[in-house]
Amino acid sequence: MRNISTTKKILVLMLGFTVSANVYAQNSPGTNDSILKITLKQALEIAQSENPVIRIADKDIELKKTANKEIYAELFPQISAVATYSRAIKKQTMVMDFGGQSQEIQVGSDNSYSGGIQISLPVFAPSLYKTINITKTDIELAKEKANASRLDLINQVAKAYYQLLLAQDSHVVLEKSYKNAEENYKNIDAKYKQGLVSEYDKIRAEVQMRSIKPNVVSAANGINLAMLQLKVLMGIDPDTEIAIEGSLKDHERGMFTRQIQASASNLEQNSDIKQLGLNTEMLKKQLSIQRTNYLPTLSASFGYMYTSLNNDFRIFHYKWFPYSTLGLNLNIPLFNATTGKKTKQIKIQIQQMEYTRLNTERQLSMLVQSYLNSMSASVEQVMSDRESINQAEKGRTIAVKRYEVGAGTILEVNDSEIALTQAELVYNQSIYNYLTAKADLYKTLGRETVAE
Repeated sequence: MRNISTTKKILVLMLGFTVSANVYAQNSPGTNDSILKITLKQALEIAQSENPVIRIADKDIELKKTANKEIYAELFPQISAVATYSRAIKKQTMVMDFGGQSQEIQVGSDNSYSGGIQISLPVFAPSLYKTINITKTDIELAKEKANASRLDLINQVAKAYYQLLLAQDSHVVLEKSYKNAEENYKNIDAKYKQGLVSEYDKIRAEVQMRSIKPNVVSAANGINLAMLQLKVLMGIDPDTEIAIEGSLKDHERGMFTRQIQASASNLEQNSDIKQLGLNTEMLKKQLSIQRTNYLPTLSASFGYMYTSLNNDFRIFHYKWFPYSTLGLNLNIPLFNATTGKKTKQIKIQIQQMEYTRLNTERQLSMLVQSYLNSMSASVEQVMSDRESINQAEKGRTIAVKRYEVGAGTILEVNDSEIALTQAELVYNQSIYNYLTAKADLYKTLGRETVAE
């Protein structure tokens, strides 16, 4: 995992200042200086530095590196201090023959003491060397899992950001529709009081206005929920005031200028494929470790000891006699029934992993094509939606004019308003569908950045 960049540090400091500014802003009603305005790129950078998921992944890598150092430590000499004490319950008896007369003699002492230092060192240990090699792959696997967590976080933050844009744009559309309905109702109510329109027209206008209000309130609640979700994914305090810049319409040009070609959609950087490859590599190294059970091992040992034999417990008056030893220990395996069985099991697991990789590649290829199709469909839909908005605006203008001159009805005005609102909502939804499909595609392809 890369270290936090300078930009991330600056953004974190900005968040810290924002929290402090919120406290000051409570005593200064009407100020918006405490609101932190962020772009998608900034949101992704803050999330990657503050979200606990990334920190957990970093700790997992650190844990694997520590385990690797632990394996290396087994190559160094192991030094230990040893001490033994034994009490003779029944001494060994020997029979001695002196000129035809036998005599029993007890051998040994009541108390036996020994103590000193022992040193052992592996000279040739194939299994240990292979284990060191497999821990390196384990570290790479931990890094790739951390990368998968980062890609998943980027995907979630991007879609949460787009969801918030969709909620805000939908609220703008519904708010505009409500204001139009409210203005229309006021005009009809004034005409009704003058006797120019019927009571039915007044009632229909009022019903139209009131029916839009719940949608406006629901859209406002959607903004709050989308904002809270984005804050949680970014790893910042929910009380921190933030605001995102732009709208979904700002991303429309990118839909036509940054098309992703299917030929460039390879899966070499996909995290799932990489993890399957590393798991297969680990199984192959485990197979090598199993095969080392057929090889001999050699270790060296050295000991420097003091010993004393006495029949009493006057320890401070004992005489201690030193001795030292140096030896080699050769272990040649001749037969182990479990080694062959475990080797066969690992070979089967390797085959299973290869089949899993093949199946995963096919499924991911299908997902990539699905995302590309969804993006292409969204592009065509946006083009159609844009024309629908233009036609709906013309239709509404005509309906209002017809009603004003008495050639149309209030129902035509209401229908034209509903058609315009629906066209604008569908337009925003089409851009949102494109952006979310692109975010999912980038995650599948293993790309870290989705911000244009």
